[in-house]
Amino acid sequence: MRIAINTRLLLKGRLEGIGWFTYENLKRITQAHPEHEFYFFFDRPYSKDFIFSDNITPLVLYPQARHPLLYYIWFQYSVKWALKKIKADLFVSTDGYISLNTDVKTLNVFHDLNFEHYPKDLPRMERWYYRTFFPKYARKANHIVTVSEFSKQDIVKLYNISPDKVDVVYNGANDIYSPIDESVKKEIRSKVTGGHPYFFFIGSLHPRKNLINLFNAFEIYRLSSKKSTKLVITGARKWWTKDIETVYREMKYKDDIIFTGRLSITEIRDIMASSLSLTYVSYFEGFGIPIVEAFRCGTAVITSNVTSMPEIAGDAALTIDPFNPQAIAQAMMLIEQNTELRELLINKGFTRAKQFTWDKSAEKLWNSIEKLF
Repeated sequence: MRIAINTRLLLKGRLEGIGWFTYENLKRITQAHPEHEFYFFFDRPYSKDFIFSDNITPLVLYPQARHPLLYYIWFQYSVKWALKKIKADLFVSTDGYISLNTDVKTLNVFHDLNFEHYPKDLPRMERWYYRTFFPKYARKANHIVTVSEFSKQDIVKLYNISPDKVDVVYNGANDIYSPIDESVKKEIRSKVTGGHPYFFFIGSLHPRKNLINLFNAFEIYRLSSKKSTKLVITGARKWWTKDIETVYREMKYKDDIIFTGRLSITEIRDIMASSLSLTYVSYFEGFGIPIVEAFRCGTAVITSNVTSMPEIAGDAALTIDPFNPQAIAQAMMLIEQNTELRELLINKGFTRAKQFTWDKSAEKLWNSIEKLF
């Protein structure tokens, strides 16, 4: 079989949620199936680190697809042309975008439909593109994979798709996420916060990550706490908005928020494992990989009680209303003051994390691909 795959989000040093899903699954699938030929479609010069095995042929298709107009050109023309040229038997897209004008069988991966629920979180053109084309992509695909039962039901309901057409393939977490020695934790805290304890957030600084309510909660928490605990924020400011900026600038304790920018995976592991807890209080997620990463690190988790997050966290996290800063602050205070609770969550997290591995994910994704053979 000649299997073409959209790999445009494999960007060296810049992998985020969908990028990690693509990387971890394709690394395993291509190496496990030397009997098939794989064609990776990039939209820019690629890193050789992403050519995992000898049965992969990389192709660079232009233009770079980073704007709604360019999305359209790349998927409807460049991808169509490439599929025809290589005589592909199957096209797999790991980011939801596909070509609408090809007869090649297609498996499409939808991670979430946040743009349907919170369209104003996106720039106007992005919003228009997603809400215009993703319903078409769902109908056109021969089969769909998504990353949680919540997202499956969302796709089925909003796009009127048969449940039989949608498989759930959970994300995993990189093996590097693991506990670290107490001596290392002390060094990390000294380096990052001058030795102070801290709560940790990681993700793109996007409105749906709920930074406004997290900042407000941190203010409430600090007004009640006797400790000079910090809040460490890791992620790129690509989607930083005026509203987020306004709330941040008006904070009394804004100097206790530390922005690290984008970090290497090892740095993320060390900072996460050295924190009091992960504060992952998005108001919409299709999965929430940092939850599992924190579990693996032996880090307590505070997360939201909406969308997919309760499904992923189970009973191993404090789940709160993300629209209630007071509730978030109370959870932070509990984590700070109740050592027994924190240890209980950590132990439950180790157990919970075993349900989410990239080996399981790759096996299930391959099973979905085989349905189209």
